[in-house]
Amino acid sequence: MKREKWGKYLRVVFGRTSFMALALVAQIVVLFAAFRWISNYLYVYGGFTLLSAVVVLYIINKRQNASYQLAWVIPVLIIPVFGVLFYLFIEFQRGPRRLRKQLNYRLQETAPYLKQEPAVIKALSKACRRTGHLADYVMRYGGYPIYDRTHARYFALGDTMFPEMLNELRQASRYIFIEYFIIERGHMWNTILAILEEKVKAGVEVRVMYDGMCSLHQLPVDYPKVLEKKGIRCKMFSPIRPVLSTYQNNRDHRKILVIDGHTAFTGGINLADEYINQKERFGHWKDTGIMIKGKAAISFVMMFLQMWNINENGPGEYRHYLPDADYFHPPQLNMDGCIMPFGDSPMDNEAVGQCVYMDILNTARKYVHIMTPYLILDSDMMTALTFAAKRGIEIIIIMPHIPDKPYAYLLARSYYEELLLAGVKIYEYTPGFIHAKVFISDHEKAVVGSINLDYRSLYLHFECAAYVYKNEMIRQAEHDFRETLLSSQPVTVEDCRKYPLFKKMAGSILRLFAPLM
Repeated sequence: MKREKWGKYLRVVFGRTSFMALALVAQIVVLFAAFRWISNYLYVYGGFTLLSAVVVLYIINKRQNASYQLAWVIPVLIIPVFGVLFYLFIEFQRGPRRLRKQLNYRLQETAPYLKQEPAVIKALSKACRRTGHLADYVMRYGGYPIYDRTHARYFALGDTMFPEMLNELRQASRYIFIEYFIIERGHMWNTILAILEEKVKAGVEVRVMYDGMCSLHQLPVDYPKVLEKKGIRCKMFSPIRPVLSTYQNNRDHRKILVIDGHTAFTGGINLADEYINQKERFGHWKDTGIMIKGKAAISFVMMFLQMWNINENGPGEYRHYLPDADYFHPPQLNMDGCIMPFGDSPMDNEAVGQCVYMDILNTARKYVHIMTPYLILDSDMMTALTFAAKRGIEIIIIMPHIPDKPYAYLLARSYYEELLLAGVKIYEYTPGFIHAKVFISDHEKAVVGSINLDYRSLYLHFECAAYVYKNEMIRQAEHDFRETLLSSQPVTVEDCRKYPLFKKMAGSILRLFAPLM
């Protein structure tokens, strides 16, 4: 037992994560040493002080969120030389610019397969002009159309979605695309992997892509090679490297499973055992997902291929992965209303996910019900939430009672009192951790996907979701919200005022740096 314990410690000390942390610290030390050296030379220091003013003007006039601007202006002004060196070092790197160029190229390639059907948008605009305007916005600025004749099914837990994922995987006949933020070996992934191996032997094309953060804890660095030997094509998006760069801030946070172009899954559920409550980490893990069948699945096909081809040379193949024209949907499937899958990218300066959420808040007539694991808000989202509550809309937010990240919970608590005073109701899920990302409004619209209410999801990560309008799935989601509310405790203004002072102070300090966290 002692040997195993010591082995665990040694793996941590001499592991890849520790090495990368030391390398990053070393780079900061070098920058700080340069700052100290420059400080000894008055004219050079004075020049950098003037440069800091130029940098501040550059930051303020740059097209980005005001909270990000403030988070950078503070260190540049407080520590003029070091702040300027650090900002310039991070800002002017080739990685993000190269990624943006490659992604734009792939978006242009997939555009012919993501055209809006005029009859669908015309009928939608006639039924609800505001929703039609939102669909038009997502099409023009996100590149994703809205579809009719698509079935949607809501899953209140990863425990219930997992068996359906396995059922659909077993029926795959052409291809399987998997793109997840986290893949971790255990019951969930091992069960899926066994099916993938069988499908590869049967001639089904299988591709797996996961975010490079997995290489720190969940998977070995060479795991793509392990899967390639099994006949599964595999990529790791943006491997973590010991280099200070904003490029490494842009993670692939999407959760996408596509089968044969006609069936797709998304939501908050990653491929790891805690998401199906096979392993307990923070009490009961409450998560949600959605399965869609029909034309709307094409958007997830193209979303996956855009990311897969982002570092490929030459044109990508897309037409081959459209669903078979003769695919037959079982007649019992409900295909009412419209569904709009969409992706969000940190590379285009367009916060599509946030705009969709804010549109729901701004157009609600009766209520907006929200489940989110994190609540780290910029001024725009705070205004949208409080204004909706002030104009009489019932706004209820369910948060975790057992958080996975203490700093994120401290940050969230720093917003509670202002929200409560405006009339927003906040509950905490007492059995454990809620990882769901759900917006529901007025029994007629809902969003289920990977987009949290924090800076990372809204501005830094690649994300995805499905916007659903007047489909039976919305009733399922609202029923789940009401059931979850029964297992949650309300937070009051008095609770906020009794919160320990040092925790309040910690949350207030963290808010200064929230956009960079």
